[in-house]
Amino acid sequence: MATRMKEKAAFRAENADKRPHAIAKYLRISPFKVRVVLDVIRGKSYVEAVAILKNTNKAASPLILKVLESAAANAENNLNLAKSDLYVAECYADQGPTLKRIQPVSKGRAHRILKRTSHITVILDTVQA
Repeated sequence: MATRMKEKAAFRAENADKRPHAIAKYLRISPFKVRVVLDVIRGKSYVEAVAILKNTNKAASPLILKVLESAAANAENNLNLAKSDLYVAECYADQGPTLKRIQPVSKGRAHRILKRTSHITVILDTVQA
């Protein structure tokens, strides 16, 4: 039986990151493709990041836009922060589980196809005036 469970839970709660964030898991796009777009919006204000994502012609843009808007909604509803005061503090794409498929090729052989998945995380913070 675990000891000091309430103390440990309280310690974790007080040291938890209080910044608004959103995570999208198991998205069927390679994290390498997602990171290209994330590098563009990192450090930008929320309004500027949304404008960039709406005008970027990449497959990852709508997915990242959805996560970014979710993080902003979390900030607005849970922490009473204004969207205009937010900026993208951190954003990253981790690799999720890979779906392994087989492509038949000549002479009865088979090649492996790796269909990669991503976990996209966006963390917002308020601009310090």
